[in-house]
Amino acid sequence: MADGLLLRPFTDADAPALIEIYRDETLRRFTRIPVDDADEAARWLDLQYRGWSEGSRYSFAVLDAAELVANVVLKRGTPGGEAAEVGYWTAAAARGRGVAPRAVEALTAWAFAAFADGGLARIDLLHQVDNVASCRVAEKSGYALQEVLTALPPEFPLDGHRHCRYRHSRNRLDGFERSRSE
Repeated sequence: MADGLLLRPFTDADAPALIEIYRDETLRRFTRIPVDDADEAARWLDLQYRGWSEGSRYSFAVLDAAELVANVVLKRGTPGGEAAEVGYWTAAAARGRGVAPRAVEALTAWAFAAFADGGLARIDLLHQVDNVASCRVAEKSGYALQEVLTALPPEFPLDGHRHCRYRHSRNRLDGFERSRSE
């Protein structure tokens, strides 16, 4: 549960909603795998299932009142490593309601609790510099801007931002918590 949202693993029953959500041009611009029909939805879902079974990708359907409104995912390129990456998208109809920051915050808390013993110490949030909404989500979720990343065409045609959140906070939320207790 994430402040009114439910996070759960994806199921085959999510395919029709995925196809509908992926019709949004803004979402398609910032995602790499198309979901235009039932076959592509099945392939996308299979990627999510494989990620869970391999321990490399933990993708959650984000529901608001039983409606699929977002996806949030923890990507662990090196299972057992100290760093991971969070990714997400929000359905067009759910944008502007604080869904992404709440889902990212819930995933972050879960990841640090679930993988602390395995050494997870940092989670990165990456986005292209022209994705201003993702910059706001990062800030609202306590991910501090760390650096500007050089473009890597064709997959990443523009420069990007790397925001980070640490298990033992070194970002603005830690400072806020300290100032409240002083």
